[in-house]
Amino acid sequence: MPLADFAFQKCISPTCDFVCGCEEVRVSCPTCGDLLDIGYDWSRSQVPKSLKYFEEMWSRRYEPLRFSGIWRFHELIPFASPDLVVTVGEGQTLLQQTDSVGSYVGMKPGRLHLQYEGMNPSGSFKDNGMSAAFTHARAIGARRAACASTGNTSASLAMYCAATKLMKAIIFIGSGKISYGKLSQALDYGALTVQIAGDFDDAMARVQEVSRDLGICLVNSVNPFRLEGQKSVMFRVLEALRWEVPDWIVVPGGNLGNSSAFGKAFAELKSLGLVDRVPRLAVINAAGADTLYELFERRGLRWNGGHANMEIAHHYYNELDQLGRKANTIASAIEINRPVNLRKCLRALEFMDGVVRQVSDQEMLDAKAKIAAGGFGCEPASAASVAGARLLRDQGVISPDDRVVCILTGHQLKDPTATVAYHTTDQDKFNEVLGSRGVKRASFANRAVAVPNDLGEIVKAIQLYS
Repeated sequence: MPLADFAFQKCISPTCDFVCGCEEVRVSCPTCGDLLDIGYDWSRSQVPKSLKYFEEMWSRRYEPLRFSGIWRFHELIPFASPDLVVTVGEGQTLLQQTDSVGSYVGMKPGRLHLQYEGMNPSGSFKDNGMSAAFTHARAIGARRAACASTGNTSASLAMYCAATKLMKAIIFIGSGKISYGKLSQALDYGALTVQIAGDFDDAMARVQEVSRDLGICLVNSVNPFRLEGQKSVMFRVLEALRWEVPDWIVVPGGNLGNSSAFGKAFAELKSLGLVDRVPRLAVINAAGADTLYELFERRGLRWNGGHANMEIAHHYYNELDQLGRKANTIASAIEINRPVNLRKCLRALEFMDGVVRQVSDQEMLDAKAKIAAGGFGCEPASAASVAGARLLRDQGVISPDDRVVCILTGHQLKDPTATVAYHTTDQDKFNEVLGSRGVKRASFANRAVAVPNDLGEIVKAIQLYS
């Protein structure tokens, strides 16, 4: 069968018993309105006895399925038959150990690792989930796919539509809330781009309504198949560490799809006996979009075995509406006030003994500069993970001996405006782009050296500064 008969969709609420097949298109439970998971009857699937099984897949990289950094682990994401999988070679990403960034964070040598998802075809981690969502959409015969986006999701959706010609992409963006680096991808790939007056949360509300009314396949991370693909980030981390579980996974928090997917990945690996322990999880918000931090660390919202008191969240959202407070951060990829995967993230935090922190735009941009000086260019939102790890190290939550993996979610060229403004000698440009966000200084700026068009002066400058 194209879709495995041992895979199913199920409500995440422990008080709801809704279950349906994978051939149905749903983004929420029709009984209680909660989020959905993809579940498996693992006894009927071909689960390997050890994660080392996947090492042999490297010798089969001539097969599209095994070349993909997602579908190389097909046995752990088995909802669709191999012949139905949609892949463009995504997931060729690196886990890089770095002492230069580790020193900045406060780690001992050999203990900090960066998982660089900016190497994906569209330049961000979103390709992990989009490949899985597209595979499901293909299986059910979808002809149009839609998303709301701050940029990376739209770029990924548009790329898969352009590369496969299987569907037409429809993208909803907010007004002034998307970087040109990301918008250029969606436009160049030929997506129908709809810009509405409002922010991401407004776009997310509208795209759900439109998708429901017009029967369009919604591929935001509220789609449970998206998170199945995003589980593979953790599989690649383990693969790079020779199947040893790290002590910490640190990830930026926006719509909370990654943190939710990582929790699901380790819950399944642990239940299958493929790992003997799980890492701790740290989710890092931008201070200008810190809903999870506010709810989890300040107001005490917890998963509580599935019985989370969501009135805490509803009350907070009402406060945001009454005050007219919109998310506001240079890290556009995580500029989200109403994360759709909040409940799944709470579940992941409980299972992985997690913590939540917030970091300022200043801290993110300084961390971004140190990451780049170590050889990895990332967008501002990605640097939240390193800035957060540094904060947790300063607080003594992370030990200098811990093995820490920070997720870099997107490529440097996703938002070049912020990078150039940080390093510029033009104070007006700095103030225009960054000063308005509360950034006061470029602590690690690498500014261009202005010299006359004269050989002698150029030589002097090189000798002085190099």
